[in-house]
Amino acid sequence: MQNWVRWLVFAILATASFVSIQQGWLDFISDKNLVANYIHSHGVPGLIGVALAGALFTGVGAPRQLLAFVLGFALGGIHGTLLSTLAAAVGASGCFFTARWLLRTSLAQRFGQRMRQFEDLFHQQTLLKVLMIRLLPVGSNLATNLVAGCSNIRFTPFLVGSMLGYLPQMLVFALAGAGIGNADHYQLMLSITLFVIASVIGAFLYHSHRAKILATPVSGQS
Repeated sequence: MQNWVRWLVFAILATASFVSIQQGWLDFISDKNLVANYIHSHGVPGLIGVALAGALFTGVGAPRQLLAFVLGFALGGIHGTLLSTLAAAVGASGCFFTARWLLRTSLAQRFGQRMRQFEDLFHQQTLLKVLMIRLLPVGSNLATNLVAGCSNIRFTPFLVGSMLGYLPQMLVFALAGAGIGNADHYQLMLSITLFVIASVIGAFLYHSHRAKILATPVSGQS
């Protein structure tokens, strides 16, 4: 792809994202009552629309945990977990390919050393290492997506590792949202318990698998 085409496409995407944020269009996806009413009144088209909005929401760096909470409130714990994870995966994929097709050259010039570190660390066992990064409460989701896209790692293990790594936290926050939506104290307690367990697992991985070293290339530019 020629340079001017890359920059034109990037400018269009950046402008669309900026306008969406400035005009408050993405505020909708963070309002649990609006999302619940929209889905219930629009059915399947509403689900698709919310999923796409959630992908854009997380793709520009907004917290995926908030999306899981909102969809848990609107759809219940399990369905909220599945839809929010799918939306976050689509958002991560969009970032990955945006970086690979449009930003790779410019980011490589600026962050060449960090990208080489990332490639050295993730060249082997990519899926497992991406999974560990996603499980840890450190680093930047957006930065991870962009650096991964600019590197030479394959997309499939990146995507599978990301989705598996997203699931625990998405389940925790979706259950919390579902518990509030149904005034179910047991679901709220379960979500808190799962959050503690996930944090313990993350800490274990952090210390046992040198996760701090793995996270450094992507968390340093948060």
